[in-house]
This record gives sequence, C-alpha cells and structure tokens, in this order.
Amino acid sequence: MKRIFPILTLTVVVIAFAGSVPAAVQTKNKLVVKSKRELDVKFLLYLPEGHTTKSKKKWPLIMFLHGAGERGDNLDRVKVHGPPKMIEQGKAMEFIIVSPQCPRETIWNDELLITLLNDVVKRYHADETRLYLTGLSMGGYGTWSLGLTHCDRFAAIAPICGGGDFIKVYNAGGAKGKALSTLGVWAFHGAKDTVVPLAESERMVRSLKKSGHPGPKLTVYPEARHDSWTKTYANPELYKWFLQHQRK
Repeated sequence: MKRIFPILTLTVVVIAFAGSVPAAVQTKNKLVVKSKRELDVKFLLYLPEGHTTKSKKKWPLIMFLHGAGERGDNLDRVKVHGPPKMIEQGKAMEFIIVSPQCPRETIWNDELLITLLNDVVKRYHADETRLYLTGLSMGGYGTWSLGLTHCDRFAAIAPICGGGDFIKVYNAGGAKGKALSTLGVWAFHGAKDTVVPLAESERMVRSLKKSGHPGPKLTVYPEARHDSWTKTYANPELYKWFLQHQRK
C-alpha cells in the first residue's frame, strides 16, 4: 500500500510494515522516504501491553536515538543500550518506543526523524501531547538537535552525554521560543567523560537558562566516564518525569 505524506521537502512514498504489529514486543520495520534521492530508516518499534489501533486510547511515545557505535543496517545493534536493551531483557514499558537506526558513516537527520515520528504517531495512536525524545552520545547530540529544531512537537527531552548548537537556543523567538520555554529538559553526563566532555551539556543547559528557560535540569555523575546512560535508563524517575510533561 502506498500513501503520500508531505513533510517539508521530503515525501513519504512507501511504508513497509510486515502485517499487524503485536503489543509488548519489539519488531523490525522500515520507512522509505524520497526527496531528490530515496532514503530509508530502519527502526525498532515497541507497542505496550494492551495497545491496539482499534482503541481510541492514546499512548505516550519515546523516540530513542542510539550512539555512533550502533550505526549500520543490523537492527540488533540498536538493542545493546537504552530502552531497546531493557525491552529485550523483558522489561515492560508503558510507552510506544520507536528506536531508529542511523546508517553507517552518517549522523542523525532531523527531517528524516521527524517524518518517521509523524508516521508512527498517526499509525499507532500515539498521544500528540506526550511525545518524548532521548538519546546517548551521538544520539545525545541528535536529541539536542531534533528537540530544539522541533521543540513544539516534544513535551520533554533527555539528552545523555551529548551536546548541541546553543545558537539555536538564542535564535528561538515567537511561537518557537514559547514552545522552547515549555519544553522539559533533563540532561545527563559523566564528570569524567573523555569522549564527550561534560562542558558540552553544561553549555547547552547554561544557554537555556540565559534565554529564560525556567528549569532545565542537568544530572552529573561524579565518577562516570562516557557511559552515563546505563544508570540513567535504569532509573524509574526518568520515565515518571517524562509523564509529568504534556503539551497543551
């Protein structure tokens, strides 16, 4: 079945899903996008227990962005960290979780990710007011980038050991500036990280505070090196915090 969805300069021309998607398991999927060239993004999709597209219930959604080491075309690599790893270990989640895979030798593409997000939201009854974004390392950078560029789409973001373009913060005005000021932000970093220095997260949080954001949070693990994600994703408080944020 072909369906066409315009999104900025991109057009979704083929959606490839293998039949119905069962709840409470992760399934492998692919979205094909065509602009001047055809693009596709493979992703893991988790639907919580009790999810059905026949119900009118709307579900909160988390988009998870992996790090540079998990790039490629094997979705099993995406399962080594974060929510996908927890799900594979039997953890039940109360969110729809979409975990795309970045191709080799590339970085996260905001337009492709937002196209994927919009399609999953529409197809799987996600709650438009409860969309959350998180990622680690390269995915932390991707979280800052996508979260700031499309701050009106997300209720909250949790970038881990990442960094970003603080100029996006200072340039946000009008409706975008208002949306940014109400975006939940909780960043995490290891104090002894030698791969991505702590200063990267500190700079982003500092720029938000200077721009008038009322409450960006930064948790620093004093003894952690680059792996500040294992402890973060294992903390139930993160998911409770997500659900405390909702777009009006």
